[in-house]
Amino acid sequence: MAHDSEALQQAVAAALMSVTDRAGGGPGEERVRDLTVSDEGRVKFSVQLRPDDPGGLVKELRAAAEAVDGVEAVKVNVQLPRSPGPSGGSGGGGGLKPGSVPAPTPRPGILADTKHVVAVSSGKGGVGKSMVSTNLAVALAKQGLKVGLLDADIYGPNIPLMFGETRRPQVIGAKGQERIAPLEQHGVRLMSLGFLLEKEQPAIMRGPLIAGILKQFLEQVEWGSLDVMVVDMPPGTGDAQLSLVQTIDLDGAVMVTTPQEVATGDVRRGIKMFERVNTRVLGIVENMAGFTCPSCNDVFDLFGRGGGEALAEELGLGFLGRIPIDPSVREAGDQGRPTVVSAPDSPAAYALMEISRRVIGAVRDGDE
Repeated sequence: MAHDSEALQQAVAAALMSVTDRAGGGPGEERVRDLTVSDEGRVKFSVQLRPDDPGGLVKELRAAAEAVDGVEAVKVNVQLPRSPGPSGGSGGGGGLKPGSVPAPTPRPGILADTKHVVAVSSGKGGVGKSMVSTNLAVALAKQGLKVGLLDADIYGPNIPLMFGETRRPQVIGAKGQERIAPLEQHGVRLMSLGFLLEKEQPAIMRGPLIAGILKQFLEQVEWGSLDVMVVDMPPGTGDAQLSLVQTIDLDGAVMVTTPQEVATGDVRRGIKMFERVNTRVLGIVENMAGFTCPSCNDVFDLFGRGGGEALAEELGLGFLGRIPIDPSVREAGDQGRPTVVSAPDSPAAYALMEISRRVIGAVRDGDE
């Protein structure tokens, strides 16, 4: 439905200014920028966050814009706080807090032929994040979708092992227009730094190099047309996460945890990071949730039970599913054959397939 875009833009601007006026910290026009409103009621604007801003400011701005009559959809580009200069001012040329790399604003055209981008993340290592990424991508491909999997875990690129892939990607295209052709296994297009390193070669690099590698994988790989790109993130809340969310528009993040408190506490921090940069969290996956004894069929909760589900309920997020401890998962990862392919009738495979359906359902709901 077409609207009077000029009048609608004025109404949206007034709603946004009312939020920034309450938040304080500077003139609203310096904090909310590049506001555009289409005839169809699609709103876009950028927000320059400040170190002392309340954590829910971006959500308030989005809600205020969505509440304006005639607005059909809202897209927000978030610019993180500038680090203070030597005299306490906003020096540093727009950098992030100390220890972070400068984060570019998402640019149109990157992954233009990809409909949806989903990050799989965790608060700590060792919870099965790469296993979930691998099986999520393959499960989506089994449902007839065109899927890519980008391994953004630069320091621990496990995707090559989990797909049993040892080839090196080829460079294609004319001189000066070269692009990298992704590898493909189980219907999934793959790119990982692990394809470019020797087997035991460590990735020793600082944050800016990580940002450069991710940018190259996003812009210079011939991904083609994709329904979904799954991004296997490194654990934690570091340079790779910030670089990704500030380079492309994510449809959402899937958080992976094990049931015990030490894992869910770290995931809580990861969730807050994604919320801070205005990235939707699609839900929580609880991995390693109970082991069934093959002899007696008793279930042993080796890492506790229900921690991920309780966290999802506490934070008002979706609970995407619980994956049991299953030896077939370990064997599948070591053999380079994802569980949903190598052991499709196993309890873990059933859980992973159901999680994939919930993830794509949540992503599509976001389109409405």
